[in-house]
Amino acid sequence: MSQEIQIYNTLTRSKERFTPRNEGQVSIYVCGVTPYDEAHLGHARPSVVFDVVRRFFEYVGYSVHLVQNFTDVDDKIIDRANARGISAVELAEMYSQRYLESMDRLGVRRAALYPKVSEHIQEIIAVIRALVENGSAYESEGSVLFSVSSFSDYGKLSKQRVEELLAGVRVESSDSKDAPLDFALWKAAKPDEPAWESPWGPGRPGWHIECSAMSLKYLGSGFDIHGGGLDLIFPHHENEIAQSEAYTREKPFVRYWMHNGLINFGNEKMSKSLGNFVTIDELVEEHGPSLVRYLILQQHYRSPMEFSPEQIVQARKGWERLNRAVQRIAALGTPLSLQEARAAAACTELVDRAEEAESRFVAAMADDFNTPAALAALFELIRDVRSQIPGDSREIDESRRCSLRAVYGVLERMGGEILGILTDESIEAERAQASGEFADALVQMILDVRDEARRSRDFATADKLRDRLGELGIVIEDTPQGSKWAFKK
Repeated sequence: MSQEIQIYNTLTRSKERFTPRNEGQVSIYVCGVTPYDEAHLGHARPSVVFDVVRRFFEYVGYSVHLVQNFTDVDDKIIDRANARGISAVELAEMYSQRYLESMDRLGVRRAALYPKVSEHIQEIIAVIRALVENGSAYESEGSVLFSVSSFSDYGKLSKQRVEELLAGVRVESSDSKDAPLDFALWKAAKPDEPAWESPWGPGRPGWHIECSAMSLKYLGSGFDIHGGGLDLIFPHHENEIAQSEAYTREKPFVRYWMHNGLINFGNEKMSKSLGNFVTIDELVEEHGPSLVRYLILQQHYRSPMEFSPEQIVQARKGWERLNRAVQRIAALGTPLSLQEARAAAACTELVDRAEEAESRFVAAMADDFNTPAALAALFELIRDVRSQIPGDSREIDESRRCSLRAVYGVLERMGGEILGILTDESIEAERAQASGEFADALVQMILDVRDEARRSRDFATADKLRDRLGELGIVIEDTPQGSKWAFKK
């Protein structure tokens, strides 16, 4: 591809030029949700971030194959299902569907695949069996554990040494482990938990092995990008690398590791367990999907993000400024591509500004998906052309109309197709509500003038105002408390 893209690789702690495994193709695996409750803003951030990453890759010409898993076998799911008296699979399926519907409302394009743990037990068992056979894992009391000491590169993603981890207070030892850092690949069955048959007896997969088995099945060893939140670097992604490279005997398991920052709500990480979360559906219902996306994309994906009502208010100001300008330009006609504008002799130098803005936008996105800088390019374009936008679309010559349609094309491609932040039904509803409130106030003002005319016994003026409102479909009723109005039925 002609466009060079730089990605900050968590593995090397540096920006690197993106070179795909297969020319023209990008393979991405994103760690998905554990579906035991409604999806919240903390889930929306990685979904929107990697949706935009995918859209930008496609914009510059790549074919993207994105896979996102569902962890539908997990302690939290089991506990919630038992409390409700339903099966864990039933609970997980319900919330998996709700998650997908919430993402649809948010404008997140669906992944190519959404593999589930419960549907890949045999693939997981096959990987675990191979790890046992090559000496990287061992059986203990019906469970299987990965031997961290067998993998010399352990800690290379999180930049932690085994000695430091062993000294950490969060490391727990167990009689079933050969060493404290060893982690479960397969857990022996317990009462009231789902279980599957395996060579080591009935049980279920550990947390980390699922992503290795499913990503390797659908993307193969050495795929391009693995994404997820910063909180997954250790132990989840660290353990994924260890078990995957021990299994394949190939390096790297993943070429580029991308991690988004977390969302803080009241100085704490937003999470279900803390109960300090706002659901995606609540946010979309109140603010609309494109404003929620704008709120997320104002911050660079690697930065922490603070959420509060004040943040929403501030985000809305910029979002409305952008969308109102786009709406005014959209009234001039359908968008033109830069190529079409160049071919039209009527277009002016505004086309140059549109092209420069697109170049700045693309350069920002190619620099580790810097959405704040990309947004700045769009706002600069609006500022440059604001004086050229007429108050009335009829009061414009063809040259300026052609040029502004080219500006509209850039805004639509960059802000709409890539970022997904342009006007949706929420701003239309807001506009309709504002129009309705204005109409109500205008009619009431006319009625006040008519009431004053009646009190002054100027019945000719009062009757004229009543008749003119009647022509507009408004019926007047005179009461002792004053005039009231309604639309004709």
